[in-house]
Amino acid sequence: MHALFVHGMGRSPLSGQPLLLQLRRAGLLTGTFGYSVALEAFPEIRERLVARIAELAERGSYVVVGHSLGGVLLRAALNSLPPAVRRPRHLFLLGSPVQPSRIAQKLGANPVFRGLAGDCGQLLGSTARMEEIGPMTVPTTAIVGRRGLPLPAKVFAGETNDGVVSVAEASADWIADQVLVDCIHTLLPASRRVGEIILERLAQGDARGH
Repeated sequence: MHALFVHGMGRSPLSGQPLLLQLRRAGLLTGTFGYSVALEAFPEIRERLVARIAELAERGSYVVVGHSLGGVLLRAALNSLPPAVRRPRHLFLLGSPVQPSRIAQKLGANPVFRGLAGDCGQLLGSTARMEEIGPMTVPTTAIVGRRGLPLPAKVFAGETNDGVVSVAEASADWIADQVLVDCIHTLLPASRRVGEIILERLAQGDARGH
């Protein structure tokens, strides 16, 4: 089985290597998908990701893992797949907002943020655009950090968060499986516990015959 990792904003495919190494040691074949928010608009990245997923689906069973914005991109791409394309066995969202990001909303008018985060940064803060992505129909596990940082504490008004995304922002009615881990946002793909959770969910799927 293949596992595709999509990194978060301002990161690179290399950020997923600790997690992918853990998955490879468990017998999975792994790959990454890269993008630049400063150079590409959200729809452009989504369409490239749709093509990558369609190519991966031809090889057989697969799972997808998205960190932060990577999870948003994966949700948009999966909901844009042609009907004939095999869906992933499981979607794993690591600190990925499914509600509008309050930090993105707060920084949305900042020219530096707009330049660095581009269209993707604006999407994260937009209620309409985030809602447009829609819910997922594939099995989904949200893994959310709860070790927030002092600096953005006022943004979250005491809500449990990982320093960038709050638990509330990573929650939705269609996410039945949510796990909180003691980790900050940036280090989620490097957390051994995150890898263990992914492998546990895949083993549970095997036991159910999925």
